[in-house]
Amino acid sequence: MRITLHQLQLFDAAARMPSFKAAAEALNLSPPALSIQLKILEESLGVSLFEQIGKKKYLTSPGLELQQVCHRIFDELNHLDMRFTQLRGGMAGKLSIAIVTSAKYFTPHLFGAFQRVYPNVEFNMMVANRTRILERLENNADDLVIMAHVPDAFDIKAVDFLDNPLIVIASPDHPLVNVKNISFEQLAQQPFLIRESGSGTRMAVEQYFSSHNAAMKVAMELGSSEAIKQGVLAGLGISILSRHCVWLELKTGFLKQLDVQGYPDVRSWYVVYRVGKQLSPVAEAFIKFIVANGQIMLDEVEQLYR
Repeated sequence: MRITLHQLQLFDAAARMPSFKAAAEALNLSPPALSIQLKILEESLGVSLFEQIGKKKYLTSPGLELQQVCHRIFDELNHLDMRFTQLRGGMAGKLSIAIVTSAKYFTPHLFGAFQRVYPNVEFNMMVANRTRILERLENNADDLVIMAHVPDAFDIKAVDFLDNPLIVIASPDHPLVNVKNISFEQLAQQPFLIRESGSGTRMAVEQYFSSHNAAMKVAMELGSSEAIKQGVLAGLGISILSRHCVWLELKTGFLKQLDVQGYPDVRSWYVVYRVGKQLSPVAEAFIKFIVANGQIMLDEVEQLYR
């Protein structure tokens, strides 16, 4: 069996793309040329890697297995390249990071600060809801994951690097804005805007109400923190969000933080990866950097708006 790295790269592109034509275009090849190369690879392996059903192509079982092998090979080569770069005295490479939607308000600042120290590092950031992030984490699809609520479903390593204060927010003209030491009973009378089921922020709010053996008055369920902020601003209800989602609105006065007993509820942000995963030098350096500098960098950003 003689397989070249070039053949594996062609196969991986064909496996990822929606069609052979799209893969050929991405590789700057003609579709017949790509087809010939894939046919040679299949003959070398003695198996079929793709099957056509209707107008769609699918990977066969051997194709799926080869795709996993490709990912391991490419990860190892990328790791080796970054390691050699590090040994030469530099730090370069790509870092793929998946983040929950609530983290999108601060992670770009961390990436920017890291790139100022290591300008040859490129980031690929994927933003998704918690359900999708957990799928990617389970499938080991990214170098690192940033999230607030660490799952127990599978073995992971979680490093806390930043405080995550959850606060109660309201519109500037809400009657509770100037009330001090608001009780749970007062808060429970208010209509709440909440994230979709499965969201980490929603889980925290539900735990808060459950600890008081009470039900939350849900006015509306919304699919993003941005939509919740607009709903609160429109006077549709109040909400509980990470302060990192609303710090700019608080600075400008568009939203107000309510003085509620037990809040802020300070939790943590975590950088997460699967147990047994071989981290690249760039990933290791990034984790050390945000643990040491994450809070400092965000404090400096907020200082700019004071």
